Amino acid sequence: MFAYIEGKLTYKEPTYANVQGVGYELRISLNTYHIIENSKSYKLFTYLYVKEDAQVLFGFAHYEEKQLFLNLLSISGVGPSLALMLLSSLQVDELKTAIATGDAKTVQQVKGIGQKTAQRIVLELQDRIKKEELFNVTTPEKLPGLSGSSYNTIKAEALSALTTLGVNRKRSRKKHRKSCQ
Repeated sequence: MFAYIEGKLTYKEPTYANVQGVGYELRISLNTYHIIENSKSYKLFTYLYVKEDAQVLFGFAHYEEKQLFLNLLSISGVGPSLALMLLSSLQVDELKTAIATGDAKTVQQVKGIGQKTAQRIVLELQDRIKKEELFNVTTPEKLPGLSGSSYNTIKAEALSALTTLGVNRKRSRKKHRKSCQ
């Protein structure tokens, strides 16, 4: 229904924010709150959750956070409150890395996540997260002579090689982003 809401932030708390003159109440993660905390206006990507007794609008500072939220909702036993708790407790990159590497213990450290739920999250999302990361094109235009697909292949191979050599995957992705700027 709503793809995003952009405008003046009229009120914000760690769990929700109101945007524009209409006063949309959006449930947000703590990570989104920290991003918008000192902003007067912002664009928040939204998701409208509808069930028999409620309609709840969720807001996300980045589209990637919204996509991860939707992936989490696709898992049996994970509702919007638990998905938001995961996104409040871990950064998007941290959660994706934990899922992609099969690190259920990191996921389990989040309040409200037991061992079975953590294992189910990792099992059901691991392949999807790996595919998203493999096909994540950031800036192929900055590398002359490379198409998007060959850039993705080279990027995936380089990140895989660094990980094999013992370099932290998150650190190697950060260094990659800096070198492309």
